[in-house]
Amino acid sequence: MAFADRIILSWGWGRRGLAFAAGACGALAMAPFDLFPAFFIPMVVAVWLIDGSGQAIKGEGWRNNALIRSMLDAARDGWWLGFGFFVAGLWWLGAACLVEPDQFAWVLPFAVFGLPAVLALFTGFGFAIARALWSSGPGRILALAFGLGVSEWLRAVVATGFPWNAFGMALGGNGVLAQPAAFVGLHGLNVLAVLIFAAPACLADGYRGQRRTARSLTPVALGLGLLALIGAGGALRLWSAPVDMVADVRLRIMQPNLPQDDKFRADRKDEILSRYMALSDRATSPQTSGVADVTHLIWPESAFPFILSRDAGALARLGAFLGRGTVLVTGAARMQDIPRSARLPGESNVQYFNSIQALARGGEIVASYDKVHLVPFGEYLPFSGLLESLGMRHFVHIPGGFEAGSRRRLFEVPGLPPAAALICYEGIFSGEALPDSEAGERPGLLLNVTNDGWFGNTTGPHQHLSQARLRAVEEGLPMVRAANTGLSAVIDPYGGILHQLPLGVDGVIDSALPRAAPPTFFAGNPLLGPLALLLSCLLGALLWRHQTR
Repeated sequence: MAFADRIILSWGWGRRGLAFAAGACGALAMAPFDLFPAFFIPMVVAVWLIDGSGQAIKGEGWRNNALIRSMLDAARDGWWLGFGFFVAGLWWLGAACLVEPDQFAWVLPFAVFGLPAVLALFTGFGFAIARALWSSGPGRILALAFGLGVSEWLRAVVATGFPWNAFGMALGGNGVLAQPAAFVGLHGLNVLAVLIFAAPACLADGYRGQRRTARSLTPVALGLGLLALIGAGGALRLWSAPVDMVADVRLRIMQPNLPQDDKFRADRKDEILSRYMALSDRATSPQTSGVADVTHLIWPESAFPFILSRDAGALARLGAFLGRGTVLVTGAARMQDIPRSARLPGESNVQYFNSIQALARGGEIVASYDKVHLVPFGEYLPFSGLLESLGMRHFVHIPGGFEAGSRRRLFEVPGLPPAAALICYEGIFSGEALPDSEAGERPGLLLNVTNDGWFGNTTGPHQHLSQARLRAVEEGLPMVRAANTGLSAVIDPYGGILHQLPLGVDGVIDSALPRAAPPTFFAGNPLLGPLALLLSCLLGALLWRHQTR
């Protein structure tokens, strides 16, 4: 095919621009667009770019460095494709730098281009692995699936991980196509997505005049057949899965839509608290005339510009506001004193935690969970001594930043099944949603509170919801999600959105709580499914390479 040949034989800045553009097209497969066919573009181009890597090298093998040089060529092409994908998909990160432009506007180019440049290193690494296993014909699709499957998994764990917009979200953003996540999780979806969306590249193989050989059509048919099988299986799973509700639980989620700017200040705490309570007590139906008619009121992450547990006045107001039997679950910063004997010289006498707390009538805090997986640069500053000397600080106005919680554990709220609490960023990590439980007790829901107000009316909050929603599919657990500016939602254990508030509006959601589904295969075996897929691709790529040689 002439088009494939042009990509394979391209060079210089034309080749780099083509790789960048193909990657950028792939971002259309992510939320809020969810145009999963768009992911055919970067994956097909990826195959042809690797086909063309090392074209000028004569001979192969480690002794003359031919393989090493071709892997470096492939890594360079992969970096440009990944750079285009991440710039187009993560440009909204720059919005956080404009909340306080006098302090952070200078960071904007690093957020919009610097982070994508780092993340693209993983894509380049995946291309290099694939090139080491490369062969002619369908075997190279297996090599690419293995290479990018490994690199995407590494992106989720290296340096605390950042698996935002993983390639598998091309499937995971669609409620029907996301269902295999119940068996193989996000890392398995990464492999499946590459296998499916890269397969049409084989149409260029064996092209003879107006004829295509069976060798070129078979992998395409297999890829599209796999996509159809996933779609049919997902639709059947959703059709046959009942969604029951937990008895005697009436939820109300409050979305205040409070801007992340100078309105969110400690000197306006009374105004903010009054706004929250007035919105929470809004009548929505004859059955729900206010907060007294609900059992659980859910507020978003970091709801207060003050330390709730240390403010007796705020606790008293909330305690009087809550109806008999109503529990408030809210995000709130928590402060903890450090005993003098445990304090290092020059260290602060307090620690701060990003937490979820539950308040009962009377203002008593009856449950608390501290966030374990913190956001680098947002909630704490890596290499703080060096970076602070250069004038950098983290985004949150907390002295020294937040401390990480000691471990993930069940969040026990009176009147609710045990919950797995996920504060903001924690909701994007596959396999990390469930808490450590010595007794093996399974939670009954995922409780996700977040504040995406930093990112305004951009694609970022939509992507965040899409990724958090996939945790419900993986674990077979419903999700209750409260977001400051959106998108708040109640999600069933199969990823179906039962109720949702749009981005950038204030309002409340009244809902029953969906009952948990039976434990998924992934919940009990989070590593087995993705590892089996990766090893199958590796073995298939090696066998095909050996056969063609």
